[in-house]
Amino acid sequence: MIVDIAGRDVRVAVRVSPRATRFTLRMAPGTGDPVMTVPERAHFPDALDFLDRHRGWLGERLARRPATVAFAAGAVLPLRGVPHLLAHRPERRGTVWIEAADGDVETPRLCVAGRPEHMARRVRDYLTRSARADLAPAVATHAARLGVKTGAIRIKDTRSRWGSCTAEGELSFSWRVILAPPHVLDYLAAHEVAHLREMNHSIRFWRLVRETCPRMDEGRRWLKLHGASLHAYGVEGSSLSR
Repeated sequence: MIVDIAGRDVRVAVRVSPRATRFTLRMAPGTGDPVMTVPERAHFPDALDFLDRHRGWLGERLARRPATVAFAAGAVLPLRGVPHLLAHRPERRGTVWIEAADGDVETPRLCVAGRPEHMARRVRDYLTRSARADLAPAVATHAARLGVKTGAIRIKDTRSRWGSCTAEGELSFSWRVILAPPHVLDYLAAHEVAHLREMNHSIRFWRLVRETCPRMDEGRRWLKLHGASLHAYGVEGSSLSR
């Protein structure tokens, strides 16, 4: 469904739910795209009327949404919480590497070799490898502290959660955690490992997380304040159009 918001066409996803008893409008986790949930037997004109009455709310939320940052030359993205300038090095061999800041450039550079059309994929692959490289030792440390065994570690691009844990000990994480400061990644590793002892979010679970990760509160607070902004990186487009 397309709705006009302040002169822009905004795409609103419509989700029909047999359990819904009323219309609801929310911003999807991660993408920040608007989603309207409607009851199964709702009438289309009523849905349009509901959306029309909430144009102001929708416009306000869309204005707060972080601007997307494509993986292209000149973009700045955080790596382990430190801003890095993306630099294209077409004449160089290799894939992706870091050049430290110097007297002329205050911001470290994340350099990418090869053709420009391959740049976004190479940056994402590099960040995925970096996330795995940091998460593996963090998971091992917390597993040893809590006396549990872990299975495979999988790196994904999840939108609704930063990590997950199966009963078999397989852990999954969003590659975007490598964009956050190291103590945030460490908290997420501790969080998922603790689920191998407590598959819930009970008081006992949070005690375990705090036991192995003293900076738990800092990590949770950072994600609450800044986590949504990490989903803006590596996005080529937006649901807003003129």
